[in-house]
Amino acid sequence: MKKIILFFGLVGTLVSGMAQEQSIKTLAQELRIIGANDQKDRAQIEYIQNKYGSQSPEMNALWKSIGTNDSINIIKVSAILDRYGWLGPDEVGEEENRILFLVVQHADLPVQEKYLPMLRKAVKDQKAKSSHLALLEDRVALRQGKKQIYGSQIAWDMKNNRNYILPLEDPDNVDKRRAKMGLPPLTDYIAYWNMKWDPEQYKKELPEIEKMQQSKKKLSVKLLKMRF
Repeated sequence: MKKIILFFGLVGTLVSGMAQEQSIKTLAQELRIIGANDQKDRAQIEYIQNKYGSQSPEMNALWKSIGTNDSINIIKVSAILDRYGWLGPDEVGEEENRILFLVVQHADLPVQEKYLPMLRKAVKDQKAKSSHLALLEDRVALRQGKKQIYGSQIAWDMKNNRNYILPLEDPDNVDKRRAKMGLPPLTDYIAYWNMKWDPEQYKKELPEIEKMQQSKKKLSVKLLKMRF
């Protein structure tokens, strides 16, 4: 009798494990679809902006579509995070793990504040990249009216027709902080936007940069370059 009970117990465990494995596989497939949805319109940002202008009806329509997709994506990702926690690369895959971060990074502030502690823990548990955490820390800090720590958030100054680094804490030591989070030097990072990093010049410009940000009641997602 005991052997029979043990047998069915083992079968039950095996079936449960197979169901869990299938569930995670399904989640990975869903995350890939969510990731494609997150990026499909963002891939058009620079093209539409260069062709029609940042204030054009075409650009406004693109932002509206991005916002709609982001709202749908975060509902789906929130359901995953709330049930399973922050799934690591070994569970859902490297790219699927990155998609969890991207969708939260593109969400509204209350959502980011909710999942930031979860991402911090995931990094400690080696279930997420420290570089992803750095980017989310910066975005949340700026939206809370603070300075960013790692210099990851870039904005466009329409008045002077140039990109600039949003308010940054302790510019002299930013590369040390970036290195600890697995990020490249700021010089290399901002080269993507044809910018050059000069800490002394940045410190001179910082009061004006802070003034520009304080004049805005809320930091708009549109201000932030949506590459990250």
